[in-house]
Amino acid sequence: MNSIKIFFSCCIVFGFLSCSEDDPGKYADYLVARPLTITLQEFKNGVEVVSPKPIAESGKIYAYQDYIFVNDKFKGVHVIDNTNPASPRKVAFIKIAGNVDISVKNNFLYADSLTDLIVLDISDINNIQIVNRLQNVLRDNVVWPLEADIFEYDDWGNPDNVLIGWEVVTERRLIDEVPQRFEDVMMANAAENSVGQGGSLARFKIVADYLYAVDSHSINIFEISDLANPVDMEDVYAGFDIETIFNRGDQLFLGSRSGMYIYDITEPSNPSFISEFQHGTACDPVVVDGDYAYITLRGGNGCGATESGLFLVDISDISNPSLTASYPMEEPYGLGIRDNKLFVCDGSFGLRVYDTTNVPDLVALQHFEDITTFDVIPLQEHLLMVGEETLYQYSYNDVSLELISSMSLN
Repeated sequence: MNSIKIFFSCCIVFGFLSCSEDDPGKYADYLVARPLTITLQEFKNGVEVVSPKPIAESGKIYAYQDYIFVNDKFKGVHVIDNTNPASPRKVAFIKIAGNVDISVKNNFLYADSLTDLIVLDISDINNIQIVNRLQNVLRDNVVWPLEADIFEYDDWGNPDNVLIGWEVVTERRLIDEVPQRFEDVMMANAAENSVGQGGSLARFKIVADYLYAVDSHSINIFEISDLANPVDMEDVYAGFDIETIFNRGDQLFLGSRSGMYIYDITEPSNPSFISEFQHGTACDPVVVDGDYAYITLRGGNGCGATESGLFLVDISDISNPSLTASYPMEEPYGLGIRDNKLFVCDGSFGLRVYDTTNVPDLVALQHFEDITTFDVIPLQEHLLMVGEETLYQYSYNDVSLELISSMSLN
């Protein structure tokens, strides 16, 4: 019996008021997840450059020369001309089914499309060209939204459909119906190089002639000396629940839900394990500066931990990283560091700015409240930050940031 039939039956017997969805004894709010799918044919033909369009859900941010690329989760990449930071403008949307990450070198853009690697020539930003597609070279990074209470789908497992992501919404449901629905679903589940800069949430990282793309367990390696024709190298198993990648010199720092893994890339085609730092289970990006790694841990939302914070890890002995200090946070996401300033995106609690001159003793400089923040890139001249469908840009001075512009992505 569906909810509508239950509702009217209940009203006939007990009266309208006793069956209202405001009745806390019968109804409650639940997070309901529904799959976002496209047909297999749409996926195969799912790369296209089109006119600018409103963003559906802002994801990661990437900067290259005078352009900013903002991921639209599972849909593609918005291209923004940032020649004038006070007045950025959209110039195109690159439609890429299932996309969440990009990286750019010498006008060649690399993007994931579920298990495929897409290569585009962006030398003429007004005439972006698709030049290559490597099929089945990446692990599918679409993960189940563990924070959801209910999973709903009518046609799961249809070989003609491709899962590209999940939509999670809050809905009011009859309490008595929810446990069985959730149980049923869980049982059913089984020259000088020009390289851009991504934020701390990136899974793609270009280092010299190699592109490193992490999935939940491995480092996927591509040799890109011929930029239009990447060579898929042997993957390296790296750990569990890997989420992000950061590079410093000949080292890769991988953020996972259980800790930070450090790999040596002196031999770039064969990363070798150096050490790891373990922490409680939580969502985990990492950036590195000097003798310290900065890690944000976001509890809740299916990440495992209940508390959130900023961890400072001493890596002066790279083979034996150790926790030095921690600072409480509310719901941190991306972070970035430049010139003794640390920027932490604290979700709906805004942007926090710290002075790291006397690290590990951080000094709070500014807190931009009343904005939702997700990912941040400290550039040489100014700061880029993406929030809830908004791109923010700030100028630096010695002690503070000042807003240059805010651009709605809708």
